[in-house]
Amino acid sequence: QVQLVESGGGLVQAGGSLRLSCAASGRTFGTSAVGWFRQAPGKDRECVAGISWSGGTPYYTDSVKGRFTISRDNAKNALYLQMNNLQPEDTAVYYCAAHITPFGTKVVVTTGEYDYWGQGTQVTVSS
Repeated sequence: QVQLVESGGGLVQAGGSLRLSCAASGRTFGTSAVGWFRQAPGKDRECVAGISWSGGTPYYTDSVKGRFTISRDNAKNALYLQMNNLQPEDTAVYYCAAHITPFGTKVVVTTGEYDYWGQGTQVTVSS
């Protein structure tokens, strides 16, 4: 089992940066594909970025490519999302998620495949 706790959200002006962190507990984090999702009011939850447990080529949704970077530190049971050049449309609650898998290169981008979720952290970008 994996428990996830996000931190690092907040209020930032357009063009600013934030770094989200996700602390994981449980011995299976190292064999979990992980991802960051976000959900804005009235919208579906969408995958922002995902990475395999082997740390291979990550996935990014088109709107964040070149601005966001996902990374993980299996030794620290941690997941990160560096967000640069934030825009008002990035305003949402951000969630980290984990999917236990035996496949080291698997990247998961669909909500339904994830087994564990954090409680979310609010990111608000003012114009």
